[in-house]
Amino acid sequence: MKWSEKTWAETAPIYQRIVEMPFIEELAAGTLPMEKFKFYIAQDDIYLESYGRALAMIAARATDQSEALAFARYAEIAFVSEQEMHKAYFADNAPGDKPAIQPACHHYASFLKSTALEPVEVAMAAVLPCFWIYREVGRQIYKNSAPGNPYQAWIDTYVGEEFDALVDGAIAICDAAAERATAETRRAMTEAYTFAARLEFDFWDAGYKLRKW
Repeated sequence: MKWSEKTWAETAPIYQRIVEMPFIEELAAGTLPMEKFKFYIAQDDIYLESYGRALAMIAARATDQSEALAFARYAEIAFVSEQEMHKAYFADNAPGDKPAIQPACHHYASFLKSTALEPVEVAMAAVLPCFWIYREVGRQIYKNSAPGNPYQAWIDTYVGEEFDALVDGAIAICDAAAERATAETRRAMTEAYTFAARLEFDFWDAGYKLRKW
């Protein structure tokens, strides 16, 4: 069994909790209050900048050239997505009123940036849930999306062929990294992935509860 298959199986309960949480169910139904969605998007906008920096740090540290190029591309996508979300979210707001970072976002961003300094295989595993879980959740929402869903444009972002290929590539890189790593490093990879998966849950939960400092 590949590292990714084993890790996904071990963390399946976390994923199940995510797809059953009110934020995800109401997003699919199109009934999620706009206030909660905007709070989430604003924090995601902030998060993606830190995520992009973590990906760039991994690209700089990757010893395999193809993996370094892949993570550099991932970083570019994260930064471009951040800019697009910023434009969309703040289109109706005055310049300079971008919200401050809140606890869940701060925790997740800090974890990724600090883990990016650990063995590069561990850093790769830590950023994987944001790719993989997002795709699977996106597919779940897309499958259950109500007709006329006001959030359909956002939902469609995570089920396209381009994003699908990106996620498959990130998974393959982590499997290759795990293959050449020591048993100790593989355990650390799984721990980092699991922690990040929990932070994925916490991020959506914070959006639903409008959790602030």
